[in-house]
Amino acid sequence: MAGPVVVGKDVWKVYGSGETQVTALRGINVTIAESEMVAVMGASGCGKTTFLNCFSGLDDVTRGEILLDGQDLHQMDDRAKSEYRARRVGFVFQAYNLLPVLTATENVEMPLLISGVAGREARERSRAMLTDLGLGERLDRKPAELSGGQQQRVSLARALVGHPAIVWADEPTGNLDEEDSHAVTQLLRQLNQRYHQTIVVVTHDPNVAASCDRTVRMRDGQFVS
Repeated sequence: MAGPVVVGKDVWKVYGSGETQVTALRGINVTIAESEMVAVMGASGCGKTTFLNCFSGLDDVTRGEILLDGQDLHQMDDRAKSEYRARRVGFVFQAYNLLPVLTATENVEMPLLISGVAGREARERSRAMLTDLGLGERLDRKPAELSGGQQQRVSLARALVGHPAIVWADEPTGNLDEEDSHAVTQLLRQLNQRYHQTIVVVTHDPNVAASCDRTVRMRDGQFVS
């Protein structure tokens, strides 16, 4: 049986203090296994994005323990944490977050270059990943020349090209029409199965959740199911 990639123990996140204090996470306990695809659902403001930010190492926690691929990210300093995220964590966002002046290939190879991969290898790996995701004829197109679904495929390629321990996807179909949303949902599942890639998807879309191995529901900063 695959071991855990994410382990959270009694994780709390509190913003502010005194009368302005807001508790965003309330004692989260969770284990996500290698190769698992998990959906996190809940109403707006329930803590889904805070969960993603804290458990991926983008934000610090108030108390509790988070192990990501066996590493305690919140015991690292900012530089070590950033380096670790660049090498072992992938992100997919609703807004794609592609650099408009770069081609699809250049957007995908950027995290490889940042993590120290040689230029030629980074270019070859980026083109191979984009081709694998059906963008072989659009390698040198800039984001403005691509549809929303194609831009999200570039974002997926960028997240996966470094073979991360885990990919965090925040509403990856939120800006897509029904056809592209279905295609990206299918693609996420195919990537999970083909590469045995651990994927956590924060979503409002029940169709996305239905494609996952299991769904965790949040309410008021807690997992309720």
